[in-house]
Amino acid sequence: MRVVLGAAAVAVSSPCSSAGAAPVSDFMQFRTPSGNIGCAYQGRSLRCDIRSGIPHPPPRPKNCDLDWGGGYHLNETGSATVMCAGDTAIEPSSKVIPYGTTWHRGAFRCSSQLAGLRCTNASRHGFFLSKDPAYTF
Repeated sequence: MRVVLGAAAVAVSSPCSSAGAAPVSDFMQFRTPSGNIGCAYQGRSLRCDIRSGIPHPPPRPKNCDLDWGGGYHLNETGSATVMCAGDTAIEPSSKVIPYGTTWHRGAFRCSSQLAGLRCTNASRHGFFLSKDPAYTF
């Protein structure tokens, strides 16, 4: 079952948290105009999910007992990873990032386009998320 993230959920149960997790006031969620992609940002990490799931995800790792391939997780530096989570970053009431605009905070930048959402970190790694394709770079 998928439930919507709260600030505590990001800090406790998702890979978006880190040892020195940012204070709850540094937590925010946003979504694309279609509502198909939603993201949760907390200080040093960003998570974006797609309602339809990542097309053609890699094989589920043995240590993933939750939903696999619902989106991507990205830290301030390093490569993006596929999410294994029992919740979702898609919040229908979150702020909409209009197509043609870029959201940025800290090390992260996400460009919202009709074709999909492209997010990067300080080391220029990231992901592109759409119904098809979706990939990391």
